[in-house]
Amino acid sequence: MVGMKLISWNVNGIRSVLTKGFADWLERVDADVVCLQETKARPEQVPHDFAGYEVVWNPAVRPGYSGTAILSRKKPKSTTLGFGRAEHDQEGRVITADFGDFFLVNIYTPNSKRELSRLDYRTREWTPAFVDHLETLAKKKPVVFCGDMNVAHKEVDLARPRENTRNAGFTIEEREAFDRVLEAGFVDTFRLFEQGTGHYTWWSYQNGARERNIGWRIDYFCVTEGIVDEVQSAFIQPETPGSDHCPVGIVLKG
Repeated sequence: MVGMKLISWNVNGIRSVLTKGFADWLERVDADVVCLQETKARPEQVPHDFAGYEVVWNPAVRPGYSGTAILSRKKPKSTTLGFGRAEHDQEGRVITADFGDFFLVNIYTPNSKRELSRLDYRTREWTPAFVDHLETLAKKKPVVFCGDMNVAHKEVDLARPRENTRNAGFTIEEREAFDRVLEAGFVDTFRLFEQGTGHYTWWSYQNGARERNIGWRIDYFCVTEGIVDEVQSAFIQPETPGSDHCPVGIVLKG
């Protein structure tokens, strides 16, 4: 497997983050592949050419909503958008890229929303479709998936678990849904290197949550069990501004 640095970031609007130093960050971070979620734009609306990177966009049908993109220095052998199921593919939430040695899946999991109005869809329809997609890919070659999974998996993954047990992103149903994804043969790479608390990727804009590090780890890189030994490091970049999320990443061995 060729050594690569892979990064994922929910930018909460690509046009917004471009005004907050994204281009400088992209040059500085020196990644081979950058997966973006919540791009909120069609490609013709984005005033930047991302020189040096091939770009694949998957915008939502609804303007200014959701959406994903993959920036890669090496052009993928092929890319596909969505799961191939119309009921799940209107919001631009999935891109799969074939990089030869492995498939990379960039995913932006639906939020269950404040009143949990989307919890059933997310856990009973979206998750099975996602698992089916991963299992189909994994029959062919190793798989890496990354993105905003919109769930803190364990109590260690958020600052205030007791206060959030029935809130979107930490319900039992969502956590068990993520269990099912991992049980399809995947490993949460960050936890290969760090078992402690205090490592978060999303913070509310309210009450100085980021400055106080009252956050949630809801952005992940996961790999099929067979290539765990190829993961050289996994990291979070909480110091990177521009979004309510921060970038996360892995380095694969050369």
